Amino acid sequence: MQARILRLNLAGQPLEWLTWQEASCLYVRELVTWSLGGVVLRVRGGFNRSGERSGLDLAAIIACGGTRMARPRSRPPLTNRALFFRDVQTCLYCGIAFKPSELTRDHVIPLSKGGMDSWENVVTACRRCNQHKGHHLLEDIHMELLALPFCPNAAEYLALINSERIRGDQMEFLRSQFSRRRQQGWLLH
Repeated sequence: MQARILRLNLAGQPLEWLTWQEASCLYVRELVTWSLGGVVLRVRGGFNRSGERSGLDLAAIIACGGTRMARPRSRPPLTNRALFFRDVQTCLYCGIAFKPSELTRDHVIPLSKGGMDSWENVVTACRRCNQHKGHHLLEDIHMELLALPFCPNAAEYLALINSERIRGDQMEFLRSQFSRRRQQGWLLH
């Protein structure tokens, strides 16, 4: 599995993950202003008239310019995969870790009672706890959350969606931009 390249804006804010092909295009178009981290991949090109082969060293983290300053998303999209990683694949009712296929998305305030499908109102739950809770409010059935749901910032979200392919230098950079809650480990044991 090929490592991805972390793209930042010129202010150093994380924006997205790129394939090596997408990053190569930015290098060739001279849009990469600065870079950090080690070399992810050396891309070899063709030969010039003197027989020398061209090549690009693709850095793990690149900052790109453009006609306007790109901004990170203010609210990352809510997916079960990112939610389960946010909650460390742990049911936030019983505290047991599960495989992703055994987890569900639970609305703390049920949709039927006016709750929203938003980061701040959903948690990871095992099937048993989700069925037990049903369409009830927590206080009505004497259940408690182990941690409060929150919306990850851009750096946290990028770490969540690429957690299996992230390099140490990329994680170190992203971790420096995590919220204090995430830096300290947010599950309340």
